[in-house]
Amino acid sequence: MNKIARVFSAKAIGRLAAMVAMACAVLIPAGAMAADWNIDQLMQLLAGAKPERARFVEKKYLSMLDRPVESSGELRYTAPDRLEKRTLKPKAESMMVEGNTLTIERGKQQHVIQMQEYPELAAFIDSIRGTLAGNRSALERTFKLKLEGSKERWKLQLTPADASIGRNVHMIRIEGGQDDVRSIEIIQTDGDRSQMTIERIATR
Repeated sequence: MNKIARVFSAKAIGRLAAMVAMACAVLIPAGAMAADWNIDQLMQLLAGAKPERARFVEKKYLSMLDRPVESSGELRYTAPDRLEKRTLKPKAESMMVEGNTLTIERGKQQHVIQMQEYPELAAFIDSIRGTLAGNRSALERTFKLKLEGSKERWKLQLTPADASIGRNVHMIRIEGGQDDVRSIEIIQTDGDRSQMTIERIATR
């Protein structure tokens, strides 16, 4: 436990939470939009989620580096609570959340975290699962939601209402058009940010 605690410092947990948030947000399902575009309509769309796969390219802008760190890979979400993020480049890495367990693999190393040992991270992940389930009330227990634009060009802004999450994550912006999510930006309180572009993998 002490070894894990050293590996996953408070800031590392914040970065993991941000990574989970980004992975979850890209998997908004396809579907027809209602004429009156609002948060309830978005939640209705999310509630109809099916298992999805997507390719991603992620750029992380860190204050300690002159250039962004770029990575790419695939994402998969299976309702109600399984999320996988597989980074293929520049180095292979996988992250999987299922039930109350988070598993991270880097090369031959594997870290398994029981969510109840990290209540802040657990609360963050449960809130993101609420997004994928289209559960607005669950989401609003942790975030303040703001939807702007039209169904052709919309932006969903998530601002932490929970102080424990707000210590690390300042804001999450999800932008898209119609039923396509085109970019996701996570801004941390320390000024670092990450930008992800997404392309769904068509299913037959």
